[in-house]
Amino acid sequence: MTTHRKLACLLGAASLLSFVYFYEGGGWNQNSRFDLLRAILERHTLTIDAYHENTEDKAHFQGHYYSDKAPGLVFLAVPFAIVARAGMRVVGVDPDSARGEYALSWMVSAWALALPTALSAVCLFFLMLRFGVDASGAAFATIMMAVGTPILAYASMFWAHALVGACLLFAFAAALRLADVSTALAEFLWALAAGLAAGWATVTEYPAAPASALIALLALGQVWKRGSAARWRVILGVGAGAAVCAAVLFGYLHAAFGGFRPSYSYYDRNSFSFMQQQGYMGLTYPHPDRLLKILFGCSRGLFFGSPVMITAAAGLWWLREKFRWPALVAAGIVLYYFLFNASFYWWKAGLTFGPRYAGACIPLMCLGVGVCWSQVSKPWRAVMIVAGAYGVFVTLMVVSTSSQLAMQGGCPIFHSSWPAFWSGQMAANRDSILLASEARGAYGASNLGQLVGLHGLGTLGPFVFMWGVVCGVVARILQSGEKNVVGRSLKPLPPAED
Repeated sequence: MTTHRKLACLLGAASLLSFVYFYEGGGWNQNSRFDLLRAILERHTLTIDAYHENTEDKAHFQGHYYSDKAPGLVFLAVPFAIVARAGMRVVGVDPDSARGEYALSWMVSAWALALPTALSAVCLFFLMLRFGVDASGAAFATIMMAVGTPILAYASMFWAHALVGACLLFAFAAALRLADVSTALAEFLWALAAGLAAGWATVTEYPAAPASALIALLALGQVWKRGSAARWRVILGVGAGAAVCAAVLFGYLHAAFGGFRPSYSYYDRNSFSFMQQQGYMGLTYPHPDRLLKILFGCSRGLFFGSPVMITAAAGLWWLREKFRWPALVAAGIVLYYFLFNASFYWWKAGLTFGPRYAGACIPLMCLGVGVCWSQVSKPWRAVMIVAGAYGVFVTLMVVSTSSQLAMQGGCPIFHSSWPAFWSGQMAANRDSILLASEARGAYGASNLGQLVGLHGLGTLGPFVFMWGVVCGVVARILQSGEKNVVGRSLKPLPPAED
């Protein structure tokens, strides 16, 4: 196995273990999705009438309650949940009991959310090698994505943002792969993969549609000079993938609501009134003050909690020198998501860590982080390491206590997470993903350290030990293996001068 494959497998496995290490408990967002999953599995219906009391994230239509979320994450979780429920019966656990439902919520989060996100970390690593980033830069940016940004939080609870980010990264990689293929069948299949991945991002979250469209244009651009036949193959491939996903989404909307309007348009008049009163479902125009707050603010700022991500802008700028269109598309998606977040009335996104509505662009931003690493001198790399270490600490501090930070207060990271962390209040969220009558005060947040009997800060011991070993092994592989791995067909960026 080559050096870069060893590193990719190691970092992918460590990312997966990190995402499943923490279980963030209940909340309106994850409860709404899990309610729909339970309704499908247990009652064979799309209505969540039997479970709706544990969430306010719900639509109301013709006397019935529905999840207000796009269905992509839930639909992906269904086959995993079927297998998990069968497995629980084999080992003597009733899947319909509170214990069984709690275990199911952890398992489907691991399989339908943490696993794709971990695979996207592997994809990110190889994409950076393709763009000429050396193995050390690719490893650094991959680690930052996994444990130095809010992705760790989003991949540890039954939210959709990490899955959407993974799908967009997969689609981006498939679109770039079109530049390498030489047969008509390969062109169609890679275009189909790009269409399916980008389309599923939209099935999972409606706002992903513009980002998906940009990736579709990138796919077409990869074969544009090959002539009309290649263009049509890519159009048909991307279109076929997108059509399958559109059929799933519109089929769900029609089955649930009898039409094709987004599920967010079916709120009760007294629920989230700003969705009806402010622009289009809460969207108006980008507000500069909100943009600054979601970038630099203490409450939700990405750069405040993960300052190394500032280097993404420089990295994408450098990337455009040799890979113009991929860099412009990646930057366009990042810009779109932050402008979208800044356009939304409820820009703080409820109880959350970081700019949640822009969270899906973080994996693509990490491409820029890796490119920046490859272009700067050793002293600046040291600065990036320090900034990255700060981001890892802040992320771990928040996720280990509660990622669902309050909207009130100027700086919940320091006012809430900091004292909770140092006093050993791990997994502090006591809200359950289950109904209150089922949970009875139990089945809230947890982590694997607690499950093996550790307490307080000691529950993070296995997590810290694992990453200590991983970083040591990564350093050893880098020292003994290849120093500068690049893609086979694309030229690397010029090396940085010390």
